[in-house]
Amino acid sequence: MMRDVALCLEQFARHARRHADLSVQDVSLSSDPAYVSVRNRFSDTLAETVTCSDDGIFVTSWGYRLGTADDVEAAAARLAFLLAALPA
Repeated sequence: MMRDVALCLEQFARHARRHADLSVQDVSLSSDPAYVSVRNRFSDTLAETVTCSDDGIFVTSWGYRLGTADDVEAAAARLAFLLAALPA
């Protein structure tokens, strides 16, 4: 099923912001591909860019699958774990 990628990424950014140590740096919905940039607030090097496929799969810039749009909260939590961030 085709997903609204922009909506999925907006939801991902919202859930990422709920993690105390994460900072959403950029949400670019008009670029190709659309993406969300997130980093650990306490590190300049712990950062990641996340895209979403038309099927609703969140993927990091290095190809790691974080989860699906069916459970955005879990996908954002997986990114927080990868970036060594604590839950809010």
